[in-house]
Amino acid sequence: MKTALYQYRNANLAKNENSDDFDVASAQLVLCFGAKNILQDAEVFNKFKQLFPVANIAMCSTSGEIYETEVFDDTISVAVLYFSHTPIIAKSVKIGDYENTYAAGKGLIEQFNNEGLSYLLVLSDGSMVNGSELVKGLNDVSKQKILITGGLAGDGSNFQSTLIGLNAAPENGIIAGIGFYGSSLKVGHGSQGGWDMFGLEKTVTKSKSNVLYEIDDKNALEIYKKYLGPEAQTLPGSALLFPLAITLPGSGEQVVRTILSINEDDGSMTFAGDLPVGSQVRFMKANFDKITNAAAGAALQSHAENSKPPKFALLISCVGRKLILQARVDEEVEAIDEVFDHKTFLTGFYSYGEISPILSGGGCQLHNQTMTITTFDETE
Repeated sequence: MKTALYQYRNANLAKNENSDDFDVASAQLVLCFGAKNILQDAEVFNKFKQLFPVANIAMCSTSGEIYETEVFDDTISVAVLYFSHTPIIAKSVKIGDYENTYAAGKGLIEQFNNEGLSYLLVLSDGSMVNGSELVKGLNDVSKQKILITGGLAGDGSNFQSTLIGLNAAPENGIIAGIGFYGSSLKVGHGSQGGWDMFGLEKTVTKSKSNVLYEIDDKNALEIYKKYLGPEAQTLPGSALLFPLAITLPGSGEQVVRTILSINEDDGSMTFAGDLPVGSQVRFMKANFDKITNAAAGAALQSHAENSKPPKFALLISCVGRKLILQARVDEEVEAIDEVFDHKTFLTGFYSYGEISPILSGGGCQLHNQTMTITTFDETE
């Protein structure tokens, strides 16, 4: 496995001096994470296609780009990957061609031959999907026998529209899947949050999909405002700083849900993923040190079975973490670099949702407010 990193900035593509020495024109996969306003220019894709003529090129809009140990805006972070023994197949679907997100998730993974499929990277539109339904569709087909990680595209803190492209100029409403085949590729994963919980555990008593109406038979938005206190005056923006921890009924698994919008008329709150009736919820707030430590914890988790640092790590963090950390946002990436002993190529993006199993061997889940890491190594 060979890796080269590039950064596209101010219309200039610069190669990282620490990149492996290989013919990048022979690379099979190019991952591009960039600002929406840059990716909207179709000529950008054409430029990459000329440089990497045989590669599958995936493009994803972001809420911030991770390049080495820094976080940028208005750039494109590019990872160019060459594999010696790992065939790659890439497929995509348009959400509008399906009845719902669940069906689109199924439609995507059904395009892949499961024989020899060891890992699937999923990059999805972040504004037109229900992330919970997406992973449910993926899991129902994979039967939790295939490792799946990835994330939902971002649009800064605007939450208006996002872009995904696979071997074409990026556009709205695309879900892309990149399948890795064979036993030579070793993929690890880790996902942690680091938020503090506060208040008593409560029960979701009325919801529809990802829209929450009542908690403990009371208006959800009123309860939320009560817990936020003065911060309620800046809703919906402040909602990113106070997500919910949810324990799904019947599973005991806990995930985090980010609030995307509120409706003052009916007192409802719309989240990035589902909140089934019967779920147990607790409010959460930021803790700077714990957020950074959780990023390091995710790095440790992602290569727990390996004695040496991974070759390449894909980092997908949540826009909410970036808004919390602000000028300190580089710290969570630097913490990961420390765990990997400064020997791992790092790239990735800030997202509207992260996709990863909670535990090794389990099905993938939608996460919010986490740092999710996928590590790659190939045996020769």
